[in-house]
Amino acid sequence: MSNQKTRMMVEGAIMVALATVLSFIRVYRLPWGGSITLLSMLPIVVYSIRWGVKNGMLVSFTFALIQLLQGVMDGLFGWGLTPVMLVACILLDYLGAYSVLGVAGLFRTKNKAGDIAGVTLAVVLRFAFHFLSGVVIWHSFGELWDGFSTDSEWLYSLLYNGSYMLPELIFTVIGTVVLFSLPNVKKILLNPEK
Repeated sequence: MSNQKTRMMVEGAIMVALATVLSFIRVYRLPWGGSITLLSMLPIVVYSIRWGVKNGMLVSFTFALIQLLQGVMDGLFGWGLTPVMLVACILLDYLGAYSVLGVAGLFRTKNKAGDIAGVTLAVVLRFAFHFLSGVVIWHSFGELWDGFSTDSEWLYSLLYNGSYMLPELIFTVIGTVVLFSLPNVKKILLNPEK
C-alpha cells in the first residue's frame, strides 16, 4: 500500500471521527429529528474537496453509517414506524442524506467559488433527502402537523427541514470559506501528495 493511500485512509478516519464528535455538539435540536450542529459536515466536505468525489463518497457513506447508529441510539426503532417506513427512513434520512456530502469535491478548483459551489450542492442534496423523507414518511404522523392540513406535507417538510438545514448550510459554507482563507491551507488541501 502506498504512502498516499495510507494517508488518504487515515485522514478519512480522522475526518469521520471529527465529524462524529461535532455532530454531538448541537446548537439546536428539533423534536422529530434534525439539529443544527457545530460544523459537523465540514470535515467530510473538506475531505471530499481534498481527495475528490470518489473518496469523499466513501468517507461520507462511513459517516452515514455512524449517523444511523447515532439515530438508533436516539430511539429510531421506537418512533412507531412500520417496517417499510423504517427502511425508507434509514435510506432517506441517514444513508442517502449523509452519503451525498461526498459530492462537495465535485467543483474542486483553485478558487473559493468552486469549493463553495460543491459544499452548497452537497448540503442542498442532503436537504433534498430529508425533505423527501418528510413528504413520503413523516406526513402520516398527524401529531407532527401541528397547524398544518394533511395536504400541505410539502410545505411542512420544507419549513421543518429548512429550519435546521439552512443554518447548517450557512455555517458549513462560512466554515469552508474561513478554513480556506487561512494561509497555505488551500494549497495543502488541494495537494494531497504533500
